[in-house]
Amino acid sequence: MIDYITGTIAELTPTAVVIDNHGIGYMMNITLVTYDRLLTVKAGEVVKLWVSEVIREDTHDLNGFASKREREMHELLISVSGVGPGTARAILSTLKPDQLEQAIAGDDVTLLKGVKGVGGKTAQRIIVDLKDKINSASSTLNISNAGGEGAAHAGQVMDEALAALIMLGFTQQQAYKALKAVIEASPAVTVEQAIKQALKSMK
Repeated sequence: MIDYITGTIAELTPTAVVIDNHGIGYMMNITLVTYDRLLTVKAGEVVKLWVSEVIREDTHDLNGFASKREREMHELLISVSGVGPGTARAILSTLKPDQLEQAIAGDDVTLLKGVKGVGGKTAQRIIVDLKDKINSASSTLNISNAGGEGAAHAGQVMDEALAALIMLGFTQQQAYKALKAVIEASPAVTVEQAIKQALKSMK
């Protein structure tokens, strides 16, 4: 299994890229998000793309992603019945990984249906199949003035507080929504404080 490929860009289009690695050209399908990132690469600069392989009887496709998280979401999407690599790339070309996670966590069928080629039944299936698989703590939190450590702290607080509230009988959707508001308002909040404030808002 190929984990990632490094090299220079030989060809680039909005849907595919060819990476030259020591004289071998690897053609990979890409999303528009990855395409936008590759556009900023200087000529001759070495790039690294995370790879998702799709191997079938009649094909062996490589899908390249600028971030490991985008690849993870692609592989989750293609695990859903009826969602192929092309549809998964279309979704990730429209929604960034964090936006997709929020849509799944929030049962936002309308947002998913906004992606070309995704109907209501497919959107519902994606939510049902992936809701328990995504890590709610990694969903986007609008934390201003927070760097890597701040984001890591917020993620840990979300993870621990969410688990506690679910144990208290709240649904994941209820708890996540309340905690998200608390953490966005106070990025340095502790787990105990987050739980107490979330409980107040859910009364």
